[in-house]
Amino acid sequence: MANLHHFRVPALLVSGLAVVAAAACQGGSDTKTSTETSTTQAATDTTGTGATPVELRTGNAEAGRDVYRNETFGDEGFWTDAVRMPQGMKAAKLTVLDALKAGVSFDVDAMPADLKAAFASELKTDHSPAKAPKLNDPATLDALVKANAVIGMVPKGGKVGVTCALCHAITDKSMYELTGKGTIGKRIDGPTPHGLNVGKLLATAANSRALFPTLQLQQPDGSTIGRAPKGLTAKSTEAEVDAYLSNPKFYPVGSFDDSPDGNGNAVHITPFFRQDLAAPYGSSGQNDKLDDFNNTVYTALFDQTNLLSPGGRQFMHALGAAGGDSIVAGYAKVLAATGVTGYPFVTAHLQGKAGDPPTPTGKRVDEQKLRDLNAYVSSLQAPKGVVRNAAQVATGRALFISQNCTSCHNTNQGVAVQSKLVPMNIIWPGYAPKVLAQRQAPLTPIQNAPGTFDDKMVVVDASPGGGMRGNALPLLLDLARKPVFLHDDSVHSLDELLNPKRGKTAPHPFYAVTPAERTALVAYLNSLDTDSK
Repeated sequence: MANLHHFRVPALLVSGLAVVAAAACQGGSDTKTSTETSTTQAATDTTGTGATPVELRTGNAEAGRDVYRNETFGDEGFWTDAVRMPQGMKAAKLTVLDALKAGVSFDVDAMPADLKAAFASELKTDHSPAKAPKLNDPATLDALVKANAVIGMVPKGGKVGVTCALCHAITDKSMYELTGKGTIGKRIDGPTPHGLNVGKLLATAANSRALFPTLQLQQPDGSTIGRAPKGLTAKSTEAEVDAYLSNPKFYPVGSFDDSPDGNGNAVHITPFFRQDLAAPYGSSGQNDKLDDFNNTVYTALFDQTNLLSPGGRQFMHALGAAGGDSIVAGYAKVLAATGVTGYPFVTAHLQGKAGDPPTPTGKRVDEQKLRDLNAYVSSLQAPKGVVRNAAQVATGRALFISQNCTSCHNTNQGVAVQSKLVPMNIIWPGYAPKVLAQRQAPLTPIQNAPGTFDDKMVVVDASPGGGMRGNALPLLLDLARKPVFLHDDSVHSLDELLNPKRGKTAPHPFYAVTPAERTALVAYLNSLDTDSK
């Protein structure tokens, strides 16, 4: 331990590597240690305490692939009739080059033959309108959307919906890569498209005001929580909303605000492969069950108008109290002012009790499709780790073990992560929140600390299911491609994450003192894949 300096707690060394949120909002969870049996039993880790297997209710993986890529459950109504994304894209005369600059991925196998041939030629030029007319023609992008070649944007009955793949798929870059941004090639489902500028895409919509619950809002007392100095209101103009969404300082590239809590807490998009290893789900561990997590996405995020249904209103009130009621009231005004009618749009069954993990808004989409999706995202394999210097990897692994990182993390990445949550004051020793509002037990109070690390968890945590306020442990996979770390994108490299200059009270205070040690640990972490032992 002579050369490592780290913050210690009894029997626990916390490492918050790659803690991110998947794409969902509030939901309850029982975050106590699970004793249920997984479809695949976790083996004992070679160095740590192993993993706690959890139940994963699976269906047919092949059918799940279609759900992942193409199933909207009717959310095309929200994205076309409320947010008006395709109309905004046309009005802005968005081109394929524009979309690539925003980090969008294109499926080469779904492209019409004539466009594929044109791209093969035009991509070799300087991309000017004279030499690349198709790449610069807005009609080309419209044609690719209709051909289902824009990954994650799915045509449905003359409208355009959104699927999991928009934020959780990349390509093999076999036709083209705009460095650090969009690509054209064969689909690869699961990995995070780190260059996807979700905020910019949302700002392109003709009615981005319809995303009101997931914007950074001004509280009744004039305060606001998020990266922007000023919050939005129900009276904010489309231009003001677009300015917020398109500013990467407020809405970072590669992140998505998946919480209808009125806080600006866009978090880095998590990968969606090997979800059988990833429980609990969400950076706050709010869901033990993957299908419950995904149902929340479809019924409360991909169609935010459902928050105005009776169950949605109950859900918002239970989690946000008067603040939740205020968001609902403001949202109703926004939809009325922008002429949105006929909602909610997503097709789901009235089922269960609003606020319960399986049915947070009192609704649930098709159960078989949820289970098929479970099977598919569990079958998706993580990318291979990157090994550039085997000796450094071996040194880094030895440091990882000797410094007790395995009290939380496995060296064997082919087994499930431990399903415990790390309390906020442990993962972030400087956590000093101020209580903003009390909530009915078992929910914790709504509370906020200075800085952005806890913004995702001001309202959303695992307490609806009796759990604590804290962070779930991440999969340590596909780290070599990852440009930023911690769920709020506050750390810009693995080397920075491990550097003691960040201080003992910073989030994830685990450090390697010397540059050589940091280099070795970074090499080891970048090498990890499900074959690592």
